[in-house]
Amino acid sequence: MNINQIKYVLTVANSPSMREAATKLYVSQPALSASISELENELGIMIFERTNKGITLTDEGREFVSYAKKAVGQYEILENRYLSKDSDKEHFSVSTQHYTFSIDAFTEVVNQFDLDKYVFSIHETKTRNVLEDVRTMKSEIGIISFSEANEDVLKKIIKEYHLEFVPLMKREAYAYVWEGHEFADRDEISLEELQDYPCVLFDQSDDSNFYLTEEAMSDYDFEKIIKSDDRATSMELIAKLDGYSIGSGMLSADDVILKGMVGIKLKEEDTLTIGYITRKGNALSTYGKAYVAELLKYKEL
Repeated sequence: MNINQIKYVLTVANSPSMREAATKLYVSQPALSASISELENELGIMIFERTNKGITLTDEGREFVSYAKKAVGQYEILENRYLSKDSDKEHFSVSTQHYTFSIDAFTEVVNQFDLDKYVFSIHETKTRNVLEDVRTMKSEIGIISFSEANEDVLKKIIKEYHLEFVPLMKREAYAYVWEGHEFADRDEISLEELQDYPCVLFDQSDDSNFYLTEEAMSDYDFEKIIKSDDRATSMELIAKLDGYSIGSGMLSADDVILKGMVGIKLKEEDTLTIGYITRKGNALSTYGKAYVAELLKYKEL
């Protein structure tokens, strides 16, 4: 078994046909089929079921793919770190839910160090990706939050992933609306009053349950929902559709994306606990320590 065979399996699993997978991989279809068959024989399992209608993953194949994704992810981290053209540069990476303070802390770290060469990365992404990125060491530090509705499940995942969570702050739930919205001048509002307007939520569609949503009120039955995985897109949708989103109330005047947004405290209570995660037992790099020091400036707990 080699890394190319594993990558072949993942590409086939994500393609409608063997022919399309071969095109993506720039190999011939017979060579691709032979490589996968060789891997199946070596492992003693059937990864794909072949029929005249195409190929599908077997139960054993689905299990193999779940491990293969992690293996390829780890390999790519090593490849980028030691074999790429950037291997002689300083590296640091953070993954975060959609919080402005995590970006502000990151920019402070970049400004602290007078480096000639570096590759610093910040991934503003889904909850599961934040957890997986820190678990697999793609990122050294992650920023996540949980509400009262999903606290127990998130803490269970953090423990299973051998991560440590450090709380920084607690925030009440707010509705974000555009400054021209009819409710923009309100100090407090209920979700019932907002039910005629679409609620824009960050898309966690790869998750089968609500427990990895990053907003408060994750178990509320919103009547109108629009999902987006980009902050700028979400804000544009809110402005153009008179919609709203659920947030922590931390609106920065310096945040270009959030400019024009107004926070209104929700009457419904579902407190968010926001903090950072690291791998348990892993020593932080110089840049990781500097980033944590910046995060601790926001610590209220």
